[in-house]
Amino acid sequence: MLRCRVISRILLLAETGFGADSRGMGEEIHIDSQHRQGARVTISDVAKAVSLTKGTVSRALNNYPDISASTRQRVMAAARDLGYTPLAHAQAIRTGRVRAVGLVLHLDQHDAQKPFLADFLKGITQGASAEGWTLTVATAETEAEATETYRRLVEERKADGFILPRTKMDDARIDFLRERGVPFVLYGRTGDTEGCAWFDLLGETAMEEAVAILAGQGHSRIGYIGGDGAFTYAALRLQGYREGLAAAGLRHDPALEITGCATAQAGAAAAQDLLAEDPAPTAIICATDLLATGVIRALRAAGHRPGETISVIGYDGAPEAAALEPPLSTFVVDQQRAGTRLSQMLIARIRGESPELLRETARATYREGGTVAPPPGSQPEREDPS
Repeated sequence: MLRCRVISRILLLAETGFGADSRGMGEEIHIDSQHRQGARVTISDVAKAVSLTKGTVSRALNNYPDISASTRQRVMAAARDLGYTPLAHAQAIRTGRVRAVGLVLHLDQHDAQKPFLADFLKGITQGASAEGWTLTVATAETEAEATETYRRLVEERKADGFILPRTKMDDARIDFLRERGVPFVLYGRTGDTEGCAWFDLLGETAMEEAVAILAGQGHSRIGYIGGDGAFTYAALRLQGYREGLAAAGLRHDPALEITGCATAQAGAAAAQDLLAEDPAPTAIICATDLLATGVIRALRAAGHRPGETISVIGYDGAPEAAALEPPLSTFVVDQQRAGTRLSQMLIARIRGESPELLRETARATYREGGTVAPPPGSQPEREDPS
């Protein structure tokens, strides 16, 4: 939730499918977390309340060093009690900033982003509003349109910098913003990290752990269904799967490795291909929960019982995964925390922090569901108690 009276500005270039309505292209929607009645509280009102000049109050609100801590605290308390918020356009004229972080979502990646988008946006907004900043969100259907969207948002001063999710090894967005000196933070890593600040989850470590979990259950033929190799996450998770096999002493079989999948339908088709192998895998690791939902559907159609006759592990911790029967065993990502850290890091970058000092990783947490078990026939028979 936004702090009271903090406005979150959402710029919709097209309907996103994430709760947007059918407003026109490029129309801004202003959302205020508290409907305000009556006249706007001004800096003069705050000055009158604390018996100080407007100049002193302004300097206190803007953390000037010549204002004592006690005076600053008194002014801040009065401003908070009165409900004073500075005019955004006045601040922009004075500082050259609009105090807004930007995010451009790709509609062609709709399904891949949808499971975690609400928590992610909540985290970004919380991190931004804690600093008195807002969030500007836009959408684009193609990479070319995304570049144009960034250009327009920069030229129209809709945002001071951008969070870039779903990074690629060769990412045109990075080149575009870097060439123009626009601050940005990556949600992910990239091939060329020069001048890049980033926050990322160690998906490769999770895939390696997934192999270890399955190998520990007795599986030796473990299939893998991965995402589009253009995205950094897909390349890293594939690397983690392969390193997991090596660490477990298992042979890497290219026939059990299918990549380039982005949808549940693609996951289902890949599962059918893996089941056609002889011998077929007894377990399948999926780079995302979205793929895993398609995999489980295909396994059931083929007569399998996930968690009994074949094992499946996903990644993301999507709500849909927990709603499956049985629930999917998966690695859970705290998307809200990721969003908060990204907005905090971006604001620090905008304020001049070196990008090399703004690089951070975190780990996903394994959540046991009901889709992992030893391979069929591997469990020892119980001893006859007689």
